[in-house]
Amino acid sequence: MPETSETLSFGDDGVCTVCRQIEFKHEEIDWSERGRDLDVLLKEYRGKHKYDCIVPFSGGKDSTFTLWYLVKEKNLKPLVVRFDHGFYRRTVNDNALRTFRQLGVDVHQFTPNWQVVRKLMYESLKRRGDFCWHCHTGIFAYPMWVALEKNVPLLFWGEPDAEYSSFYSYDEEVEHNEHRFNRMVNLGINAEDMLGMLDDSISDYEVSERDLKPFTFPPIHDLRRIGPRSVFLGHYIPWDVKKQVQIIKDELGWREDEVEGIPPGYGYEKIECFMQGVRDYLKYLKRGFGRTTHLASIDIRNERLTREEGLELVGKYDGRRPAALDVFLDILGIDEESFMELVKPHVVAPHKMPELGECSRGNLIPHDYDQWWDNLAIKKKTP
Repeated sequence: MPETSETLSFGDDGVCTVCRQIEFKHEEIDWSERGRDLDVLLKEYRGKHKYDCIVPFSGGKDSTFTLWYLVKEKNLKPLVVRFDHGFYRRTVNDNALRTFRQLGVDVHQFTPNWQVVRKLMYESLKRRGDFCWHCHTGIFAYPMWVALEKNVPLLFWGEPDAEYSSFYSYDEEVEHNEHRFNRMVNLGINAEDMLGMLDDSISDYEVSERDLKPFTFPPIHDLRRIGPRSVFLGHYIPWDVKKQVQIIKDELGWREDEVEGIPPGYGYEKIECFMQGVRDYLKYLKRGFGRTTHLASIDIRNERLTREEGLELVGKYDGRRPAALDVFLDILGIDEESFMELVKPHVVAPHKMPELGECSRGNLIPHDYDQWWDNLAIKKKTP
């Protein structure tokens, strides 16, 4: 991983903080003891409310495994809460429906106002070089509102932060609370601030405070009423993506998909969003690396890939302009030159951002590319 990666720091030996966290995970944690801690936690909440817990769910590998584990291994009755960010793909929706029916769970799904989402996408791209503010905040705030409404105080998320970043480490018992939300989820912009920033040129819809409630963390005085525990399953069991993907394939018929900007063999990664290629391209423009660097680094840490093999993959797949960028530009009604100008202020030194046209186009046009345009009711462009 390069020095431009968010939250990473390097020791005198050149080893980054995430690698050190993974060493701690493998060598220092008593996972049997943490498993017993999980059972104690579940005993406290099991059967006490209409649902034993809430599981925020996208349909990707991590939330699917989390739901499977809690239902099949721990015999819980969860409420599944699904925040629709606007870019779900057909494969992940099919996976989700199959999972819900096989596991036998109740599902609560929320889809925010598309005109509000478009304005939020533009403003967060402009302010933070990241168009996903509505997705980050909605995924992590909305289930907390449902917990209040349904009086279900226990929530389970999937992978722990320490697996991939250094906001928190494996020796901390992290919960998803307002502090975490403000530290690593909302990009340093709360909903009240966002309301005063929105640009009317993207849509003439007048956004109100009520429109932004789903993206706002509930007030502490409301949360105190139920005393929520919002925990990460990966704190209690050792997280191993490839093993977990095989489990959900075998048990639930979960299917992989093509994702722009990543090599074959990683079809389990970020399949839920057809804007993922744009998100990873933005990371490359700002920080000089993309999704393949992230994935190769995980496999190197787990001794499934050599560094030389990883570097070869990175050179082949990172930094390619995705076909999804054409869809993205039409959603916001801007051209590619304007897009690049919006990104420039967010480049992280010492990386230097490529110029317009300098990045070659990716070779992969995913099989459902036409549907991305159909879902948005906009005219398709030839990539």
